[in-house]
Amino acid sequence: MQLYLPIADLPVNVFLVLAMGAAVGFVSGMFGIGGGFLMTPLLIFIGITPAVAVASVASHIAASSFSGALTYWRRRAIDPALASVLLSGGITGTALGVWTFTQLRALGQLDLMIALSYVVLLTTVGSLMFSEGLRALMRTRRGAVPPRRTHSWIHGLPLKMRFKRSKIYLSVIPVLIVGTMIGFIGAIMGIGGGFILVPIMIYLLRVPTSTVIGTSMVLTLVTMLVATMLHAATNHLVDAVLALILMVGGVTGAQFGARAGQKIRGEQLRLLLGLLILSVGVRFAIELVIRPEDLFTIRELGVGT
Repeated sequence: MQLYLPIADLPVNVFLVLAMGAAVGFVSGMFGIGGGFLMTPLLIFIGITPAVAVASVASHIAASSFSGALTYWRRRAIDPALASVLLSGGITGTALGVWTFTQLRALGQLDLMIALSYVVLLTTVGSLMFSEGLRALMRTRRGAVPPRRTHSWIHGLPLKMRFKRSKIYLSVIPVLIVGTMIGFIGAIMGIGGGFILVPIMIYLLRVPTSTVIGTSMVLTLVTMLVATMLHAATNHLVDAVLALILMVGGVTGAQFGARAGQKIRGEQLRLLLGLLILSVGVRFAIELVIRPEDLFTIRELGVGT
C-alpha cells in the first residue's frame, strides 16, 4: 500500500516503512542504542533526502528509546544521577547541533556533510568495536582472564560525584563533555549516539555494564525528543506521517529487542553491534562512490527554503 509523504515529497510503501521501523526498534532495544545510524541510511537508500531523513528519524529514535528505557527502568538498570549529568550536556549539544544543521543547510553543504560523517564515523567505530568484541570472545573461549581495568587520568579530575546506582566515584567534567558530544552528533546525523556512548561509558568512564544500556537510552530519549522539536520549529523538515509510521514499528520492535538483549552475553553483543555498524558504514561508502547522485539529489520541498 502506497502512502504519500508530504514533507519528503514522495510515495512510500507503508508496510516496508513499518518493517524498517520494527527492525531498527528491535536493534535499538537489543543493543541499547537509538538505531538512527541504521534507520537514517535506510531512508536515504529508498529515496528520502538526507535532511528530511535526519529530522524525521529523531522522533522514531525517541519513541524506540522510550519503550526500551521503560523496560530497563523496571529492572532498576538505569542510574538516575548519571543520566541527569549526561542530559545536562546532551541538551546543550543537541541545540548546538540543530543550529549547525541549519547553517550547513543554508550553505548547501548539509547532504555532503551527513554522507561523509556516516562513512567516517560508522566505519571507524564499527571496526574498533568489532575487533574488541572479537578479542573478548576469543579470550572467553580460551578461558583467559580478561585484563584488569585500571583507573585513567579521567578519574583524577576534580568535581567528583558519587553515582550510587553504578557504584562509581567520577568527575562530572568528562560526563558533561560526553553528553554534549553525543547530543551534537545526534542532531546533525539523526542518530541517538548510543553506539558511541555505550563503549565510552564502559571503557573510558568505567561504568558497569549493568547500568550502561538503560542510562544510554535515557540520554537518547531526551536528546532526540529535543532534536525533533527544534528541527520542526527551525527547519520544518520533520515529516509527521513518516515519523508516525516509524514510531509504531519502532516501539513494537524495541520491546522484543530489550528482552533478547538480556539473553546474549556482553562480548557477543559487542561483536554483533560492531559488525552491524561496520556493515552500514561500508554500504554507505559504496553508495557514495557508485551512486553519489542518489545521495545528493536535492528536491524542492517548498518548506524551510
